[in-house]
Amino acid sequence: MSTTADPSTELAKLSDKQYRILEFLRDEVDEQTYFKSRLIADELDMSPKEVGTNMTAIQRGEFDISVEKWGYSSSTTWMVTA
Repeated sequence: MSTTADPSTELAKLSDKQYRILEFLRDEVDEQTYFKSRLIADELDMSPKEVGTNMTAIQRGEFDISVEKWGYSSSTTWMVTA
């Protein structure tokens, strides 16, 4: 029995906002490694608080990217790696 989570099960657990954030990060990670919550929010028509709140589900899930909270100056910064 494998302890690795099924990717489709992990995706099914995400809300619409969380899925939109995940897709945005997947699309942009090759061009950028660090993302500010406020800039993600601007791109996805959300508030920075909504991004930060929903980012934890992506951070905890097992996806093809990893997310780490990196800094807090003027907006939370997230380090994203593929």
